[in-house]
Amino acid sequence: MTYKIGPIEELIRNLNRLPGIGAKSAQRLAYYIIGMDELEVKSLAKSIGEIKNKVKKCSICSNIADKDPCDLCTDLSRDNKTICIVEYPKDVDAMERSGIYRGKYHVINGIISPIKGKSERDLTIDSLLERLKEDKEIEEIIIATSPTTDGDVTASYLVSILRDFKIKVTRIGFGLPVGGDLEYYDEITIGAALKNRREII
Repeated sequence: MTYKIGPIEELIRNLNRLPGIGAKSAQRLAYYIIGMDELEVKSLAKSIGEIKNKVKKCSICSNIADKDPCDLCTDLSRDNKTICIVEYPKDVDAMERSGIYRGKYHVINGIISPIKGKSERDLTIDSLLERLKEDKEIEEIIIATSPTTDGDVTASYLVSILRDFKIKVTRIGFGLPVGGDLEYYDEITIGAALKNRREII
């Protein structure tokens, strides 16, 4: 019979639910947390407990931030003529790491995936269209969906609905390996993809 300590097993199970955390990693993290100073553990638990209350969705770009509108949308030094469409908030972080893109963003919060039962209605595309109708200053949309099958389907759908606007539409592509996710690419790869984006409309 295997002896199990309840609280430790519960912590391991909860950590194991996180994306990218396997059973072994969850176990290592659990025992690392046990070895932490009590104040550090309390600080970690507090930050996890408060994250849902303190993080908001930006009413303009749908990115997550601690204020609404977010800092990226209110930054007057950024290029208001360009919007880069990304799948998730983590992709904004990836783009920002490149240090090359200085425009605005729109996070669609997912991708169209018939296999997973995700359609355009599950995304924040309606708010994107409202932005385009209201802001006549926008000249270019950069589609930065991942180069996967679902990413391509999403990009194709975006192209089809953006045809009604007299806006240049490009998509990053060169430098990104097919089948990968944007968040995992380094700054140089993302920078090359941005510089070599191709025009779609």
